[in-house]
Amino acid sequence: MNDVVRTARAWVGTPYVHQAACKGAGCDCLGLLLGVWRELYGDLPAPVPAYTNDWSETSHEERLLHAARKHLIEKPLKECAAGDVLIFRMRKGAVAKHVGLQTQAHPQPRFLHAYSGRGVTEGAFTPPWARRVAARFAFPERNN
Repeated sequence: MNDVVRTARAWVGTPYVHQAACKGAGCDCLGLLLGVWRELYGDLPAPVPAYTNDWSETSHEERLLHAARKHLIEKPLKECAAGDVLIFRMRKGAVAKHVGLQTQAHPQPRFLHAYSGRGVTEGAFTPPWARRVAARFAFPERNN
């Protein structure tokens, strides 16, 4: 198991709290990614502005994709690996604004994410979820 997966799985059970990123106390999907980043790298690469539940929907700006492309390594959608960051478009034509982490690629793909009413959970990466993936990223190499 790689460091990203091990670190992310330690967040399972964290309750959903909008804009939070505190393992065990609360996080949203972006907060999960930010918390994992902090555990692996230390400081965040850039400040994260406040956001609402409907962020980017009215402006149609792909803020999440833009930030991911700036700080992560984009991969082809078909090249899945444990530890990948998944960015989802929850409806066709909508901005991408949900984040998950691939925990297993084969033979039975799994991913971890946080969502309202459930908190951080790990489950099957089913075809309906796979169809919603707008982009796939790897974390950058760490300097240890």
